[in-house]
Amino acid sequence: MDIHEYQAKELLTKFGVPIPRGGLAYSPEQATYRASELGGPVVVKAQIHSGARGKAGGVKLCRNEREIEEAAESMLGRKLVTHQTGPAGKLVSRLYIEEATNIDREIYLGFVMDRASERIVVVASAAGGMDIEEISATQPDTIIRVTVDPAVGMQQFQARELAFGLGVDPDIVNKLVPAIMGCYRAFRDLDAMMVEINPLVITKEKQVLALDAKMSFDENALFRRPHIAELRDKSQEDPRETYASDRGLSYVGLDGDIGCIVNGAGLAMATLDMIKLAGGEPANFLDIGGGASPERVTKSFKAVLRDKNVRAILVNVFAGINRCDWVAKGVVDAVKELDIKMPIVVRLAGTNVEEGRKIIDNSGLTVISAETLADAAKKAVEAAKKAA
Repeated sequence: MDIHEYQAKELLTKFGVPIPRGGLAYSPEQATYRASELGGPVVVKAQIHSGARGKAGGVKLCRNEREIEEAAESMLGRKLVTHQTGPAGKLVSRLYIEEATNIDREIYLGFVMDRASERIVVVASAAGGMDIEEISATQPDTIIRVTVDPAVGMQQFQARELAFGLGVDPDIVNKLVPAIMGCYRAFRDLDAMMVEINPLVITKEKQVLALDAKMSFDENALFRRPHIAELRDKSQEDPRETYASDRGLSYVGLDGDIGCIVNGAGLAMATLDMIKLAGGEPANFLDIGGGASPERVTKSFKAVLRDKNVRAILVNVFAGINRCDWVAKGVVDAVKELDIKMPIVVRLAGTNVEEGRKIIDNSGLTVISAETLADAAKKAVEAAKKAA
């Protein structure tokens, strides 16, 4: 789960990470009022779940009331398109008004979970700012990495080594170390998956400030972090994924036209691969889980049908804990209840497979049966092409 910049800053400041003064605005009028509270030049920032906002015109330095109002007018209620949002963009419904900072130097600082080493890894670069992606690709040797031992956590000496490795002045090190340690504690104590400060700036007044902040969290841990779960902004998420998530389904939206309903993440991935191999494009990843009831299968169909690009549906179930007759009943109920007219390809295997096939055959529905995964993928691709 991602959160907005201003929310990340509110969390980080509780762990001792210094941030510039700022306030939230939902209208141009509020934006000018916030700026008057801060005094002096301000930066108007669009709040969406995406990086690279500055390059897309979502971050503007304003020196007077007219500029602030114009910037707010140009952002609010419109979709901001960055290379991370894709062509659809994301709607800007709130702004963060922040005092302008006298920047002397920009640093990149990130905390991520490295699944390979099962450790938290701190990533830093002396060249922070908007071009960090390009720098990491062209100058990987400038990136500093520190691995944190989970038994003891991040130590002060590691933060100091990181600070010296970034080449900051000795008098800044004692200000930079608490910021690094604060980010680590926030990562650890809030069950975060990522904390990114880009840039962490050193001002000409010799202050250290987190000028931008990005955080994402492990959704599986939100049950014990209700104050984090409350920060979720569904308007920034794929509506297909939000709908499915609210109903306990594992769903990831894709760009194709063949909807997939599969049990088991591994089989779902294999199904996507087979559709691609057959010349088609999957519209989603959807894992209905091991104990799928007919009601759950119906919910899965509803989730898939929310994607208007879907032209055919492939149901692929290998029943172990699950039962093919349950799934078959769910398919029949869903087709009748939702009055589905598009082609549906069903491949069943495993527990109670014969009973499941009988339910499909005796339903009177024009469901396309398949014996193998390869056959199912081929038939689904052919059906989608005919429907197109």
